Amino acid sequence: MRNKIVKLIFLTVLAVFVFLPIVSYAGPLTDPDDIIRSMDDAGRKSGFSVGAQDQLPTMIATVIKAVLGLLGIIFIVLLVLAGFNWMTAAGDEEKVTKAKNTITRAVIGLIIIIAAYAITVFVFKNLPGGGGVQPKSPVINTN
Repeated sequence: MRNKIVKLIFLTVLAVFVFLPIVSYAGPLTDPDDIIRSMDDAGRKSGFSVGAQDQLPTMIATVIKAVLGLLGIIFIVLLVLAGFNWMTAAGDEEKVTKAKNTITRAVIGLIIIIAAYAITVFVFKNLPGGGGVQPKSPVINTN
């Protein structure tokens, strides 16, 4: 009996996920130009505008930021696991030492992540051709 109830709930949830988008869909996009316009709008809103001259540096900066963000999440996970291991060591010096070493390595990794982020921001914002605003050449007075 319990097995049948679980199957019924599973099929109900599956049906909701399958048929809900059809019910909530506002209207069909029959014209291919509407589809292209919608995709261009989504690209512009996400920061990847079509035909932008600095599209490659922007994409590279976005990928670097995503990777550094992922590394930051890994740091948090390592820190929480090391803290958990330290708290559950129950006085075992070997486990405490291992947890301390993990925390130390995680903090060193965080320092490296912050340094990499600072270098990335510097390169993409301040150096010519780095994806930021191009510096203007100084005006030379010929008088």
